[in-house]
Amino acid sequence: MVLLIDAGNSRLKWAWLRDGQPGDEAGIDVAALDGAPLASAWRSARAVLYTCVAGDAVDAALRAALPAGCTVHRIRAGDQAAGLTNLYERPAQLGADRWVALIGARTLAAGPLVVATAGTATTVDALDAADRFLGGYILPGLHLMLESLARNTADLPHAQGAPSDWPRNTDDAILNGCAGAQAALIGRVRDRLGFGATLLLSGGGADALAPHIEGEFRRADNLVLRGLARLAADVLK
Repeated sequence: MVLLIDAGNSRLKWAWLRDGQPGDEAGIDVAALDGAPLASAWRSARAVLYTCVAGDAVDAALRAALPAGCTVHRIRAGDQAAGLTNLYERPAQLGADRWVALIGARTLAAGPLVVATAGTATTVDALDAADRFLGGYILPGLHLMLESLARNTADLPHAQGAPSDWPRNTDDAILNGCAGAQAALIGRVRDRLGFGATLLLSGGGADALAPHIEGEFRRADNLVLRGLARLAADVLK
């Protein structure tokens, strides 16, 4: 069986490849990484495609949990893959999760495309209609922004506010300020792509950002796993 693994900063997620698509997702927090349960869950793997942006220790731990004889393919960003062209100044420096998420996103939508992923960091990346990755943005995720204000100011709380057009308490003011800033960047990138651009919103923080985004968008989870499934058709020929 073919195993797909997305090792992010906060979560390690995986799924089995089924009929060219990722099956049901499973996952654990990276902070609770334990090789024994992973070895049990992954014992049927005969080939693996994975991305890892969580550092060398996590990479070593997940590889150690794979069964002996398993063919392992760590996916990194490059000049081209799955019909997409990477216009990063140094293509190999693009985060593998961002690159593979774009590949996964392209399986869901054609034409100009914005992929906004709200995780530990929020990333906002753009594909044009010619399948070129034009570039993108990285900013602290919503939780990090809220945490930074709470940690570095004397009088501001770790906000537990609610969406509001006109915040009238400090918690709401902080939450809507941070979320609104992220949503504004997402909207700006979509506007630059022009009329007809599709916005896909993904990641663990997507629900918190969604009320602040103007215009239409689609929720699209597991984009990295979708991208790995698409790449499996090429890598495992």
